Amino acid sequence: MNFDFTEEQKLFAESIRKFAQAHLAKDALKRAHDPHFPFDVAKLMHQQGLMGITLPEKDGGLGGTLMDAVIAIEQVAAICPRSADVVQFGNFGPIRTFAEYGSDYHKKKWLGDLLAGNMVISLGISEPDAGSAATELKTFAKQDGSHYVLNGSKVFSTFSPDAAIFLVYVRYAPGTSGIGSVIVERGAPGFTVGPPQEFMSGEQWSELHFDNCRIPAENVLLGPGGFQKQMAGFNVERIGNTARSLAFGRYAYERAREHASVRKQFGRPLCEFQGLQWKFADMAIRLEAAQLLLYRAAVNADRGLPSAYETSVAKVACNTAGFDVAHEAIQIMGAAGYSKSSLVEYCMRRCRGWMIAGGSVEILKNRIAEHVFDRRFDQRPPKIKPDAAK
Repeated sequence: MNFDFTEEQKLFAESIRKFAQAHLAKDALKRAHDPHFPFDVAKLMHQQGLMGITLPEKDGGLGGTLMDAVIAIEQVAAICPRSADVVQFGNFGPIRTFAEYGSDYHKKKWLGDLLAGNMVISLGISEPDAGSAATELKTFAKQDGSHYVLNGSKVFSTFSPDAAIFLVYVRYAPGTSGIGSVIVERGAPGFTVGPPQEFMSGEQWSELHFDNCRIPAENVLLGPGGFQKQMAGFNVERIGNTARSLAFGRYAYERAREHASVRKQFGRPLCEFQGLQWKFADMAIRLEAAQLLLYRAAVNADRGLPSAYETSVAKVACNTAGFDVAHEAIQIMGAAGYSKSSLVEYCMRRCRGWMIAGGSVEILKNRIAEHVFDRRFDQRPPKIKPDAAK
């Protein structure tokens, strides 16, 4: 399969790199250590046409491909890693689910401001007792006339301290078929956003509590039976996660390569020591291999529904390559890489988080194994039949 960029894609990548150099390079370090969503960057990207690349033109997007969005992430992250989060936000994750399944009312009320960088949406899935086993969520939505009443809680929601609206997975009835999602506005009666807490990456999140929280029935995004649709969207979400992991690993690799080219010890540049040469060779192999898997998943997804197998393989490969390469880059650079005056340690911390978020590498390996053996492996313990318990 040919993954060479078209001339149009090459020009697109070049224009983004020039934009990033002109507008994002100066405060890249400062931006990385600011836990708040960079609304200023989002507004700049809206002006540049980088928000909604993958969304239909009728919804205010550009009607581009997933590969276009991957290119944008790569080019922005090469200059300012933190700003790549904005490209992810504007093209993958909840905003894409919102655009695909939201009603005309939803889109008219919120989508324009989301794409313009005026507001940010947070995704509420994980709960204290429901992480990888997402179908065990307990947050319940019960209809009460023209409203729905929510009870439950969510944790680890990205952007939650700054979000104006929240896309929340809820249970309408028992079983997987009873799961769907609603949109909750900040300030809704009975909805409390807890104080900010911090991930190892420096990003912040807040607990979300719903105590007889009332929302209009119009705020239902997907009713009962919507879970499978939402999970299918996660294959697209994983491409954005995957692209950032790879891009952050490559950023760290480039900084280490520059360092090894000029830094001298024992009277010689570091790059002349064979031990480090082999490290760079291994790093290059990991990055190149992971990139091919990412491009395969993105290109094939643009031809139809994303393949769960291909996106899982790409995510595991890029998550682990990004983290391992950034980890090695720190070792090569020594204290210079370990210091927070460099973005290399930041890239390592961020890549570590993506090995958990969006489907942990272990869970994805289970999915990959199911493809290998063409059968489903239930992770839950087998149910004991009544007669067997006697």
